[in-house]
Amino acid sequence: MSGLGALGGFVPLAQDLLWLNALVFLRIAPLIALFPGFGETSVPVRVKLGLALGLTAVVTPAVAPGLITMLPHEVPLARLILTETGIGLLLGLGIRLFVIALQTAGAIAAQSTSLSQILGAAGATPMPAIGHLLLTGALALAMMLGLHLRLAELAVSSYRLLPPGVPPLAAAVAEWGINRVAHAFGFAFTLAAPFVIASTLYNLTLGIINRAMPQLMVVFIGAPAITGAGLVLLMLLAPAMLGLWADALGDFLADPLGGR
Repeated sequence: MSGLGALGGFVPLAQDLLWLNALVFLRIAPLIALFPGFGETSVPVRVKLGLALGLTAVVTPAVAPGLITMLPHEVPLARLILTETGIGLLLGLGIRLFVIALQTAGAIAAQSTSLSQILGAAGATPMPAIGHLLLTGALALAMMLGLHLRLAELAVSSYRLLPPGVPPLAAAVAEWGINRVAHAFGFAFTLAAPFVIASTLYNLTLGIINRAMPQLMVVFIGAPAITGAGLVLLMLLAPAMLGLWADALGDFLADPLGGR
């Protein structure tokens, strides 16, 4: 009978631990689904699920003391599910905007230097050459720099910034989202600015030459030049562009609700 009594006391404890892990999983799963490298379409869903469960096992012990009051008999279950999933999606989208910014920078650079159709990725949504190369390099760099470890730190600190069961204010979320989207597009243009400047100088030069020698087919002469210049710029600037991207992503992971 004593063994049955001990087992009967263990069952509620196991249920509470399972609930705490499930509560953390609701916030972790969207982060894994949208994080660079983990959230790519080439990663199988089962691998993403395994990563989410593994990160949940890492984060739960660190945040469990603050979640004891979040048991289902203390807080409405539906509100917890919606709030935690929404917070995870909010932070995950903020991270995913850095991938979109890099893709946008690659598209701007490719269109500026006539490289939009060379070496493009095959898929449902083909990506320009420069965007594909930058994104592949960025994903490799993110894993090499251990940004996935920073993701665990973000998950733990998010419970201090955004307490569980407390939905964020709609006005604050809207302002934060607008700032993040504006920052993403501004950051993308900043990364692609050297290619835009080179394209502007190229077109100005072609215009001057065409004005001086109307009979010369300047396009046939200038097209190889801008293509070659674009490849040289990519070789010289790609390391700096990826470094800036990794630093910006690291800053966001350290302070997701900040102004940058």
